[in-house]
Amino acid sequence: MTESQSQPLSEHAAPLSEHSADVIVVGAGPAGSTTAYYLAKAGLDVLLLEKTAFPREKVCGDGLTPRATKQLVSMGIDISEEAGWLRNKGLRIIGGGVRLQLDWPELASYPDYGLVRKRDDFDEQLARQAQKAGARLYERCNVGAPIVDDRTGHITGVHAKLGDADSKEKRDVTFHAPLVVAADGNSTRLSLAMGLHRREDRPMGVAVRTYFTSPRHEDDYLESWLELWDRRGPGEDRLLPGYGWIFGMGDGTSNVGLGVLNTSSSFKELDWREVLKAWCASMPADWGYTPENMTIPIRGAALPMAFNRQPHYTKGLLLVGDAGGMVNPFNGEGIAYAMESGQIAADVIVQAQARATPAQRELALQRYPKVLKDTYGGYYTLGRAFVKLIGNPKVMKIAAERGLTHPVLMKFTLKMLANLTDPTGGDAMDRIINGLTKVAPRA
Repeated sequence: MTESQSQPLSEHAAPLSEHSADVIVVGAGPAGSTTAYYLAKAGLDVLLLEKTAFPREKVCGDGLTPRATKQLVSMGIDISEEAGWLRNKGLRIIGGGVRLQLDWPELASYPDYGLVRKRDDFDEQLARQAQKAGARLYERCNVGAPIVDDRTGHITGVHAKLGDADSKEKRDVTFHAPLVVAADGNSTRLSLAMGLHRREDRPMGVAVRTYFTSPRHEDDYLESWLELWDRRGPGEDRLLPGYGWIFGMGDGTSNVGLGVLNTSSSFKELDWREVLKAWCASMPADWGYTPENMTIPIRGAALPMAFNRQPHYTKGLLLVGDAGGMVNPFNGEGIAYAMESGQIAADVIVQAQARATPAQRELALQRYPKVLKDTYGGYYTLGRAFVKLIGNPKVMKIAAERGLTHPVLMKFTLKMLANLTDPTGGDAMDRIINGLTKVAPRA
């Protein structure tokens, strides 16, 4: 072993140069910032490249389940109410004429509460935490084409345009690293440029949402409406393949939105912004979900689900979060899986960097997709079957009408949909869910 190979990693690695590093992370959303945080904390030199400047808005429900809460705790984020976080106790489900309030389960593996925070502030907190750990953050850095080694086909860096805060002009720069992490979301131009295209056999969702000033802003529960009715007429009301949500933000506003799956024939047919407007108009007047109380325009975003882009590692490029299609198909949650995949990727990279030869490093990196499939593959397979079922509005209606009248069944459903079980030592529900995910194919 050479002297350079035997040296321990420093607490914060000295930059290789201004535009080179051990690892480049493209995108400073939850996936990218979490990846950069754990890499930097382990002593690697990390460049974190973000195309916009903080604070910046992202389309999201802003509600965090206990899975995401656990990740924030692990990163050392202050999640106190004094720091601006609103806690929630669980999920309120409405459908089939029934209103059921379910607390988050008490588990050894996860806290029994969730959180709410707007994404503009949430994402910046994670990015700043990565900076504190030692990551070098470039904002207004728009990454374009990858730099590829002609001999090996491996990515060795990226081309980018870097803008200054006080200038509209962009300058061309290149960043170099032996490993690049794509955390650039659903569009993930970097992955496409490396030949990784979206799998059409995997579900895709769309979320549209807005904010209203409302007296319902301090709700202790996240609220999910399992029946989404199109009441715009003419003719009879139509049940649509989706769900609505109402999340109090604790700041005088409510986040109100809907999620829709592409497993329905009406997915491309309808203007979902108009559907959201009509749905809000059907709410009680004293909730305030009216156009004059809307604080921002309705915006939408894609929800890439169930590993819809693979492989998650190829030729020096690792995919995390939405870039790898890691949104939970059961409930549309993306932040927890973005952060978890970032931590997994960072752990694999750190282990690979400690190997002595390129062949050994490559062997370690090839483990990343396998760990992801072991962790989520069976669960996502079950989720794909689930979204096919609820793509039929009649199935959704029957499930809401009959299932919501059975609190024990709904407690099981909450654990299943939110992926909240203890892997060992759990109750009978945990054992059933864990067993199902183990026997399901890990595709």
